[in-house]
Amino acid sequence: MESLIEKVLISEAEIHKRLDSMALEILTGFDGRPITVVAVLKGALVLVADLFRRLPVKLDIEFVTAQSYYGGTETTGQVEVIGGLPDVKGKSILLVDDILDTGLTLAALKAQLMDAGADSVATCVLLSKIKERSADVEADYCGFEIGDEFVVGYGLDYTGHYRNLPYIGILKEFGV
Repeated sequence: MESLIEKVLISEAEIHKRLDSMALEILTGFDGRPITVVAVLKGALVLVADLFRRLPVKLDIEFVTAQSYYGGTETTGQVEVIGGLPDVKGKSILLVDDILDTGLTLAALKAQLMDAGADSVATCVLLSKIKERSADVEADYCGFEIGDEFVVGYGLDYTGHYRNLPYIGILKEFGV
């Protein structure tokens, strides 16, 4: 599988070092308040597992499944929440997603969580693409900014594969 990676964009060591500093930023931002982490599946699973262990405060974790790619390399523009939202009424939420691309998923989920009664919703992503977005949203906490490239690894996939790579990489070619 690794032979199909053209380039390692962000190494495992770089990711872990940045997660240490992101955790400190999050702790400062939440100022000791309990945090309910809402992870967007499947892509944020690896990120949230590593980040969760770095946050030494009272934590709860919930999951939401949102879909906008449907097996392709570009969003369809439609965000579908599968199975509904967790109970967030009165809670301080840290919404964690793998990548901020068009902004549609993050904006839709943040709005839905606020509408569901969350006290506050801060957003956290591992990657943010430097590009014009379809929705007016930026992450409160961001690991790395990258170019407008299709990346895999550390939870991000191409047709369900490559999520288990410990780094962020670019495929040699699509369809493999």
